[in-house]
Amino acid sequence: MPQPADTVLLCADDYGLSPGVNRAICDLIAAGRLTATSVMSLCPHWPSGAEALKALAGKADVGLHFTLTDQRPLGALPGLAPDGKLPPLGRLMRLAYTGGLDGREIRGELARQIDAFTAAWGGPPAYIDGHQHVHQLPTVRDAVVEALAGLPGAYVRACGEPAGAVLRRGISVPKTLLIGGLGGGLARMVRRRSIPANDRFAGVYDFSGRIPFGALMARFLDEPRGRTLVMVHPGIPDEALRQADSLVEQRRVEYDYLRGPEFAALLAERGLRLGRFRDLPG
Repeated sequence: MPQPADTVLLCADDYGLSPGVNRAICDLIAAGRLTATSVMSLCPHWPSGAEALKALAGKADVGLHFTLTDQRPLGALPGLAPDGKLPPLGRLMRLAYTGGLDGREIRGELARQIDAFTAAWGGPPAYIDGHQHVHQLPTVRDAVVEALAGLPGAYVRACGEPAGAVLRRGISVPKTLLIGGLGGGLARMVRRRSIPANDRFAGVYDFSGRIPFGALMARFLDEPRGRTLVMVHPGIPDEALRQADSLVEQRRVEYDYLRGPEFAALLAERGLRLGRFRDLPG
């Protein structure tokens, strides 16, 4: 069983989605309140956002947030996106679990998103995960594992956790168990290939704002063990974000909490520090 940890990886998803998301994430990295960010390299705000992120190189892991839902792909996908827009998550999942995804299309789009990341960042991603956790899905996970073989040292986000830990936390239990359960196949593949991955995952909730975000973070950081990765979605709302995504105002709530004194006090109270993947135990 993984031993208790005093270092956790705090990762902000969706870099590149809008200027306000980029600005919030850069602010938090500069302040030492984030240690990784996942890039949506198919979004138009990634190339300009990469320049601000380069000034913070070395303070956080920067990885690829492989995206196969809702946005416009970087290349033609006649099977998955015949109208030039990627499908919603529900349709993508149905295709994945009924054998309806074309592996060549998925591999091609992943290669294009890696290339777009590398062109703007000046180097390969430190890791790969998936927007809405799509990197775990059948056919998609095969492409991801194949790509990781060509990225020596890169790690992958594992979204599973022991059911007991999820039940004790008591936050969005069905959703958390579903996301973790969908990741079993990917977890087995990366273990067989000795691809580095986290072994604990937290950060799933319903984005409703019904529970104060500080209370959620306190639960996400309960008894971290082994290589614990906590996912967050901070941002500063702007028109580009409103046009691109339905998650808007709660991003500001997360941003305000993560940069504030309450979060610093929580870390101190728990004896925790934030670190990059290389800093995690095990």
